[in-house]
Amino acid sequence: QVQLVESGGGSVQAGGSLRLSCVASGRTLLDYAMGWFRQAPGKERELLAGIGWTGGTTYYSDSVKGRFTISRHSAANTCYLQMDSLKFEDTAIYYCAATENNWGRPDYWGQGTQVTVSS
Repeated sequence: QVQLVESGGGSVQAGGSLRLSCVASGRTLLDYAMGWFRQAPGKERELLAGIGWTGGTTYYSDSVKGRFTISRHSAANTCYLQMDSLKFEDTAIYYCAATENNWGRPDYWGQGTQVTVSS
């Protein structure tokens, strides 16, 4: 049983930064891509960023490109999301996920961590 546990969420003023961490346990995820989604109240869950199992391939949604950076430490089964220049509209619950090959249906999800950005 794989568990993903996020940490690092919290409250910050607009323009500030936060770093989210996701630690996987239960098995190694060396052959899985890892990524971050978010869901704001009344909105659908959206994929923000993804990173391949080697860390060499990354994806960013247009809404966070240039402001967020995804990275992973595969040996430590950990994925990070560095969030800079945060905006009020970044307020949401952020979820870590892992998938073998389908971001439309990730294999594993974390429980989520709240990020609140005040203007």
